[in-house]
Amino acid sequence: MFNVFRHSVLCVWLAIVIFPIYWIVLISFKGPAEWNVWPPTYWPDSPTLFNYVQVWVNDLATGSGNGGLADVIGPWESLTNTFVIALVASTLATVAGTIIAYGASRYRILTDSQLLYFLILRMVPPFVVAAPIFLWFSAIGLVDTVLGLTMLYTVTTLPYAMLVMKSFIDEIPRDIEYAAEMLGAARWQVFREIVFPLLRSGLAATFMFLFILNWSEYFLALILSKTDVSTLPVHLNRWAGNSGANGYQAALSVGSTLPLIVIGLLIRKHLVRGLTFGFAGR
Repeated sequence: MFNVFRHSVLCVWLAIVIFPIYWIVLISFKGPAEWNVWPPTYWPDSPTLFNYVQVWVNDLATGSGNGGLADVIGPWESLTNTFVIALVASTLATVAGTIIAYGASRYRILTDSQLLYFLILRMVPPFVVAAPIFLWFSAIGLVDTVLGLTMLYTVTTLPYAMLVMKSFIDEIPRDIEYAAEMLGAARWQVFREIVFPLLRSGLAATFMFLFILNWSEYFLALILSKTDVSTLPVHLNRWAGNSGANGYQAALSVGSTLPLIVIGLLIRKHLVRGLTFGFAGR
């Protein structure tokens, strides 16, 4: 009886979670006449790619209705900026976090409490540090630059990488490394040929987690970008004041999500193993 109740609750919760996704995708295939009709239609009468063509092909930059503004970065440039920033920042944070986590796990350069302190610092609301960061970046010329956002995203996601990767490294028996060293392997060889292959799934899961965080980050990008650099969340926000452009917003939202789905599918094997690896021995 309890299992039936639990599965019923989970099914209801699944429907609640999936429905907004379904609705966004649905609106993206509706024509303008069906965007705001009442009662709403739960399937478009004539599915169309009109919204995708307007946003992604005709480069409709804002919801102004006149083809966009000349000084506003379009969706493709925003997509490129977002991909480059998220890719570089996630890679740097994963690599640095793995090195620090390995030192914390094997050489105790940081305790678990100290690693947690780094994560607590990351929990500070962004609006608290937005003004100091903006003033500092303005002084060194990093406002409205890809380099500035990349550096900031790397620093803000590094605590997650450190904590998550340490849990993966702790699961690798140290006896394997000791045995390799006794056979004459150098420390870098032990890490490259033994530790790294065992960590690939954990690295994939950590990278994907950081990539999603960086891809969807909005507030700091809004503060530190003006006209030269724009990310997808900031670009999507430009449509917020135009309630009559629901189809365009939906098409932009779906297009912004597809790269994450593609990357997730490409590394799905490592991702599934990585998500369970750190908890296998618990």
